[in-house]
Amino acid sequence: MEFFSELEKLFALDDLHTKLEASQQFITNFHNGVFDYNHHLPIKTFRPTYEAFCEIVPPQKVPRRGFGDIKKRAYLIHAIAHIEYSAIDLAFDACYRFREMPMEFYQDWIEVADDEIRHFNMICELLNEIGYQYGDIPVHNSLYQASINTPNLIERMAIVPRWLEANGLDANEQIIHKLQKYDDNLAKKLIDNLYVILQEEISHVQKGDKWFKWAAQKEGYDPQSKYFEIVNKFYKNIKKPHINIKARMQAGFSCGELQQLSKNKIEC
Repeated sequence: MEFFSELEKLFALDDLHTKLEASQQFITNFHNGVFDYNHHLPIKTFRPTYEAFCEIVPPQKVPRRGFGDIKKRAYLIHAIAHIEYSAIDLAFDACYRFREMPMEFYQDWIEVADDEIRHFNMICELLNEIGYQYGDIPVHNSLYQASINTPNLIERMAIVPRWLEANGLDANEQIIHKLQKYDDNLAKKLIDNLYVILQEEISHVQKGDKWFKWAAQKEGYDPQSKYFEIVNKFYKNIKKPHINIKARMQAGFSCGELQQLSKNKIEC
């Protein structure tokens, strides 16, 4: 079996359950060492794999999330599920798009994909408990678009794990804090799930940090200045009002980077 060809088959699947089952089988096959690697196969671009079962709208059209009202909580949980599902594709896309990398690179992103599948299933269980399924609520494709906009390794590692997923470390902490005001069973279950996701996402950002710095060193760049050059290329107003200092430092950010990112004076 050929690694990159099998990934192409995953990207072509348009049924959610089939895609998840095939993804788990692919991960098992990888760990069993059944693949060979033809790094010279043409690299294709694929549509979002959720396009077949989700309505895609601009980000401002996605229903507003909330914490008290059950419908707004459904919007929140669905949004988290969509992030986790998108992250499955992003991990597989990193494996597919970047060729002739050290085997450790593919091992890292297969591990991330495995985690993201588990996170997605965990969040969908909560969604199902309140009468919703993934695909019932419109979604945006910002994460997919970020992958399209970053076809080279150093920009992909800077933007997807080291910017977008790192921002998730900040947001996760804030969501947990807001949910702690509620004493119901659903809020408690969601907090438990978010704690799991937070801890495991630190390792995902750390993997992105490792390969970003690997690419920067290979290309002769200073990692910190190159990081901000790339982020400023894609985003405006990058200063953040809240930063999860402990999680970001565990993931590889320096204190200097966090001070440069923060709107407020921080100690680290």
